[in-house]
Amino acid sequence: MSYLDDPRVLFAAERTLLAWNRTSLAMIAFGFVVERAGLLIAVMQGHQAPHTTSSTFILGLAFILLGAVCALISSYQYGVVLKQLSEAEIPKGYKARWGVLANLVVAVLSLALAVSLFNVAS
Repeated sequence: MSYLDDPRVLFAAERTLLAWNRTSLAMIAFGFVVERAGLLIAVMQGHQAPHTTSSTFILGLAFILLGAVCALISSYQYGVVLKQLSEAEIPKGYKARWGVLANLVVAVLSLALAVSLFNVAS
């Protein structure tokens, strides 16, 4: 990737990964709010059990799943960047994979949230 032998390259890649992590979390949170707003609307209209085919339910789950996909893809991209860095670009003793772990945990938990919401709505 670069031949600068400068650890700032690693830290720039890590900042980008964590920016994607925040984006993923925002999408997941927005999807949850949309899904819950649909439930609130259904209750206010007097429906006893909201259907899983409502547009807000599907849209909310889509945002949650999109957040999970963003977390997974950004983790993969960061891994590609890490493989291209030289030893001089990674400070000794620095564990560059913690950001990937955070993104993977976000992805797994968002998938669990989507499954949980789907099971509750069924």
